[in-house]
Amino acid sequence: MNVKQEFTAFGFSIEKITIIYGAFLILWGLIVSFVSGSTSITSYIPSMFGWPMLFLGALALKLPDYKKILMHIVVILGLLIFLGGFDVVRNLTSGTFMNNVWASASKTMLLITGAVFTCLCVKSFIFVRNQRKNN
Repeated sequence: MNVKQEFTAFGFSIEKITIIYGAFLILWGLIVSFVSGSTSITSYIPSMFGWPMLFLGALALKLPDYKKILMHIVVILGLLIFLGGFDVVRNLTSGTFMNNVWASASKTMLLITGAVFTCLCVKSFIFVRNQRKNN
């Protein structure tokens, strides 16, 4: 009987998803800053979250003994990303949504991807707990 031993989504482990998500956030911040011509440090906020995500995901792959604590830190970062993107709701309610297209796009991206990533992490934690309980 082939029992699944590791949580996967889209064919990737949660650590690899973390690395991919971190790389995506880094590229997003760099590309949006370049394309928009922004000189504001805030346009790099996705990249600022991406670097620790990428680093912690890679570390979790290299140091499996520390995977549990590293992934708990990662899910906190994912939640912070989601909450940071939640600022788009304030823009929607105040009527300033899309006044700055790039800022609104970045906030929306952070809200959506942060929510999806956090949900994947929670599903991963539930999977691991169920695996432990079954063994």
